[in-house]
Parts: sequence; C-alpha cells; structure tokens
Amino acid sequence: MSAPRRRLAQVGLGVLIPVVLLAGLVSSAARGGPGIRLGKSVVQVHRVAEAHFNPGSGAPVFVLIVGNDARPGDEVSRGDALHLVGVNPGTGQATILNIPRDTWMTIPGHGLDKINAAYSYGGPVAQARAVSALVGVEIPFVISTGFDGLMQMVDDLGGVDVDVPFPMADADSGAYFDAGPNHFFGGEALAFSRNRHFEGGDLIRTEHQTMIIIAALAKLRAAGPSAANTVKWLSVLLRNSTFDGASVPDLYRLGRLALSIDPANVRNVTMPGVIGTATGGTSVVFVAPEAASLFDDFRDDAVLQSH
Repeated sequence: MSAPRRRLAQVGLGVLIPVVLLAGLVSSAARGGPGIRLGKSVVQVHRVAEAHFNPGSGAPVFVLIVGNDARPGDEVSRGDALHLVGVNPGTGQATILNIPRDTWMTIPGHGLDKINAAYSYGGPVAQARAVSALVGVEIPFVISTGFDGLMQMVDDLGGVDVDVPFPMADADSGAYFDAGPNHFFGGEALAFSRNRHFEGGDLIRTEHQTMIIIAALAKLRAAGPSAANTVKWLSVLLRNSTFDGASVPDLYRLGRLALSIDPANVRNVTMPGVIGTATGGTSVVFVAPEAASLFDDFRDDAVLQSH
C-alpha cells in the first residue's frame, strides 16, 4: 500500500468501521424483488457524482448507509436498511435519520413504490437519489453492504457495548437479552438489530440498528488512535471493503469529519410514518405530515432543534 493510501485508510477508520458495521448488521431477512448483486466485497463506498462534498465550508455533510438483503450468489436485492447520517462539521454534532424501508414515495424515474425499491432499480447511487428526493439534501457518499462477513467483523473488533432498552426473547432473530448494558459479539449484534417482534416493529427496529453504529463509534474513540488499534482496525477494513468513485482526498476529508464526532452528540431519530396499505394491498409506511418539519430542521445544519 502506498504512503498516501496508508494515511487515508488510517484516518478513514473512524467513519468506515462504525458505518460498515451498522450497514452489514442491519441487512434485512426479507427477500424478493429485482436487484443489484453486491459482489465479492462485503462493503462498498460509493460516490454520488452530482452531489457536492466540501466539509471545510462548514456546511452539513450527509452520508447514506444502506444494508441490502443480498445473499451470496444472489442477483437481486433491495435497500432494506436505510440510515441517513448528517454531520455538522462546526459543532461536532450528528443526527442519524432512520428511513423505514417500506416508505411509500415517488422513486425518481420509476413512479410510486417503496423507497427500498430504488436499490433494485439502480443500486446504491439510485438509492441515495431516492432518499435525497425524500429528505431534500445532497448525499455525496453511500456505504452499502450485505450480511456476509459482518459478524466476523464485529468479532474482530472485540464486540460492542449496547444498552438494550427492554428484555428480548425472540426465537426468529435469536435475540435473548436482558434490559440494560450488554456486550455484543457478531451473533448477538445481528440478533439485536434484526428483532422486530415487539410494539412498533420495524419502526423501532431501525432505531435499534442505529444504536450499533453509535456503540461502535464510542468504542473507537474510547480506545484511542494507538498504533496497535490502527493496525487492527485497518486490517478489518481492508479485508472487506472496496471504493467506487471515491477519491483519496474525499475519503481523507470524510474520515477526519467522522473522527470529530462525539458519540454523546449523536441523535438517533426515525422518520415519522404511518403504517398503511397502498393500492393493491401492499403494506407500506406513509410519510406522516410532521415529517416535513423534521426534514427542514435536519437539512438546515444536521442538528435537530425541536424534535
């Protein structure tokens, strides 16, 4: 690895490791629909060509994390976990806006459909464009992954600490946890993030998924940038990632931006939605009226003032 790429990888760990953990762990068990195969890499970082990226300007930066439902050998998948991360470079604050996968909207160029169908139409970049159309922000980067290999990635990092909000006993996901602090290795983190058999279902599950990324970020910052930790995290990242259209300077700035975030300053918010039925009997999530003010607040500076 060249010296510039080595420095890039070291600086980028703060953003890539937490987000790829989340994206992989929250890949849905649901199947079906046309799609795009992820390929051999567990994680891919994609650049959206038309979206501006200049964190030095002080403007908020938005990155989309997508967990798709592809399995090894699949030719089809959808974006079944959608988390829009907004970072305020000036304050070090961030908001993770969780978008329900069944959100009913007009997909650019394809008409009405669930928002996660955008991934099947054109892959991660098309998914970013759909989320951008919904929320009204530019999304310069998409980090996408499937299920394969992510449990091992969590294990390589020594697990993450999560404060489970209530007792869980779910045979389908394998989530059997007491309420309160839990240390999750790969299997436990996957089970926690997939469990949806409780009041609120998918809408609450998406918030639980985001708890994984915050826990991973907290662990990285607490461990500090020692040489041993850098080598460890770098090896995990490089074994599992490829970069699609992202330049070395872009990834360098993205990594520095992530390292500036204090996990205590990260908000975890789910888009207000109403579960209902679309034409044809399809179960969907309609965007609730109050979502408009949330989107306005979010895109202004990525910091929520009134929600």
